[in-house]
Amino acid sequence: MESQAAIEENLSGAVAGTLLRSPQATTGVVVLGGSSGRVDVGRARLFANEGSSALALQWFGGEGQAPGICEIPLETFFAAANFLIETGCRRIVYFGTSKGAEASLLAAVHDQRINAVVAISPSSVVWGNIGAGRDGVSWPERSSWSLDGIPLPFVPTDPNWTREYVDGLVSYRGHFEHCLKAFEQEANAAAIPVETASAEILLVAGGDDALWPSLWFATEIVQRRGEVGKITHLVSSPDAGHRILLPGEITPRSALHAHGGNDEADSRLGRKAWEGIRELL
Repeated sequence: MESQAAIEENLSGAVAGTLLRSPQATTGVVVLGGSSGRVDVGRARLFANEGSSALALQWFGGEGQAPGICEIPLETFFAAANFLIETGCRRIVYFGTSKGAEASLLAAVHDQRINAVVAISPSSVVWGNIGAGRDGVSWPERSSWSLDGIPLPFVPTDPNWTREYVDGLVSYRGHFEHCLKAFEQEANAAAIPVETASAEILLVAGGDDALWPSLWFATEIVQRRGEVGKITHLVSSPDAGHRILLPGEITPRSALHAHGGNDEADSRLGRKAWEGIRELL
């Protein structure tokens, strides 16, 4: 059934970003980009075209926000759910990519109103900050997230790590794998307690991810939720990378670091995942 065109509205204040409000929508999707800081309006339109209201959330880098991913209050994401519920949405879905996937899983753990999560290239643990906090300070390392003003436990990074390269670009995957082993105690404390989330979870990960080991993270999430009897869906491909492309997307590759995969494999996995995503909606 063809849906009516969504009404686009720019938001600022406690909930910032772009809202695509679909008439009579009962499902609301919060779209979280990754560390690029992009407010992913294009991706939100995919969900609006399915008849959902979609909020491309700006959760850092905006007016009154931390310039980087540093001790971002999880309350930011609870407020986005509040906003969509107030517009009449009864089913709340979080869709996050990379650091946005990390945030989406944490939000679902702490906000049981979230009915479903789609986590693209996710992490199963909390990592340290990327960039500065509200105070403008980037170092020493701090958590990416906070709750009730208290920073969440995180896995630290190793400043002495020797850089690795793929196709001339820095690949951070080996660094993340090294830190999980070198800081095992911290990693255990920083595990996202996905087994406590009541939300349906769909994970999408490529085995050739050169940024971090997202398929390993996804497999761990499936295992931990399975141990408590919660079914988690995993859509994966051995040759896809960190940047998964949904139907119609042509998101450029990063010039700063390696993503792994290739356009064909990334798109193929995105098309495969889209079938499950539409079911969640």
